[in-house]
Amino acid sequence: MIETRGLTKYYGSLAALVDLDLKIEEGDIFGFIGPNGAGKTTTMRILATLLEPTRGSAFINGMDVSKRGREVRKMVGYMPDFMGVYDDLKVFEYLEFFAAAFGLPRSRRKSVITDVLELTDLTVKRASPVDGLSRGMQQRLQLARVLIHDPKVLILDEPASGLDPRARIEIRELLVELKHMGKTIMTSSHILSELEEMCDHVGIIEQGQLVFSGTMDEIRKRMGLSARFHVHVGGDLQRAADLLGALPEVRDVERMDDHVAVTFRDGQPSDGLIARTLVHAGIDLIALIPEQLKLDDAFLQLTQGIVH
Repeated sequence: MIETRGLTKYYGSLAALVDLDLKIEEGDIFGFIGPNGAGKTTTMRILATLLEPTRGSAFINGMDVSKRGREVRKMVGYMPDFMGVYDDLKVFEYLEFFAAAFGLPRSRRKSVITDVLELTDLTVKRASPVDGLSRGMQQRLQLARVLIHDPKVLILDEPASGLDPRARIEIRELLVELKHMGKTIMTSSHILSELEEMCDHVGIIEQGQLVFSGTMDEIRKRMGLSARFHVHVGGDLQRAADLLGALPEVRDVERMDDHVAVTFRDGQPSDGLIARTLVHAGIDLIALIPEQLKLDDAFLQLTQGIVH
């Protein structure tokens, strides 16, 4: 659905992007990670047809964004990291303005606006002044605006920036709901752990170059990290530890106060092996909790670890 090939952008002598190759499948949530100035926003603006690349190509649903910009814009909803709002408008008036700008027929505008307000949980704010909304509500309003023309692709630059913890959770849940509606989503963030929870794939960029692109499991494999599980059982904890420690796939078993921590040699999730071993031995398995690599750790290890 989204693809770049050798995408490069210079601002004068400054290289913002260098030969960026990305591929995002239809229906995925793709998390774009990198420090300030890494090239995330430049990439997104090119995909949204707001910037021309110096060289290379970018495609949305097979269409070259430089050559078929008008058609691409009909498919894309772009949300910048910060967008001013019209202080003298109410929420409904604000969305009506953009519905008209997107060319929605007057007969459809009211129903479409009602739908996006409901989807973004802003129905109770439809008559509220835009400048009276909280930062979180304004971000929701920007998402509502992005959805007005029902785009297939959402490009969201730091949608959770400046939000409190509750608002960030709400935005994350909304993005997952949009994915379930069939949207393809590219989102950037410095809140790395939240991207881990909702993204199918992640891309890590630094100084205009892609350092890594793949799933969290692929990050683990590349970094040689071992899968680790916290195992809670009913009954003899030491017997469970001895059984799991005897498995050839297990590198280490650590006995805790109320559970055992099991680390595998190859870094592959092996929760099925743990469950089968314990059940076969007649030991009740109460909980099996994976200890996952955090994106924060991957970011620091895959880059130079300098956030500007």
